[in-house]
Amino acid sequence: MNCVAMTCTKNLKSGKYMRIVLVVVGTAVLASCAANSGVAPTGPNSFVVSRQAATGFSGSGTLKAEALTEAGQFCASQDRALLVTDSKEAAPPYVMGNFPKAEVSFMCLATDDPRLTPPPNVQTRRSLKR
Repeated sequence: MNCVAMTCTKNLKSGKYMRIVLVVVGTAVLASCAANSGVAPTGPNSFVVSRQAATGFSGSGTLKAEALTEAGQFCASQDRALLVTDSKEAAPPYVMGNFPKAEVSFMCLATDDPRLTPPPNVQTRRSLKR
């Protein structure tokens, strides 16, 4: 047996390579976790919440719906109503760290705030179904 093979066998038996493999795999698993920002303030009464998938294979799916749900629950916890001011979603292809992501910017307003009422010339979904 040559020296290189003996060194490799000895290192495998000592667990050196197993530790390296475990560290690499553990790091990869932690790096691939989905990112959920929680609600973050962006200004006076303005907030943002985002959701990101762990990989590009999952697609955008329900990321935006989850972000909207969290935003709505946040406003409801303050006895206020949700007003979405902007929303963004990452565009495919989902490669090289560009994983599916949804971001929702919003405000929490008093339920009688006039900004919650759409202007009269804007058609709502309900009026479009008629």
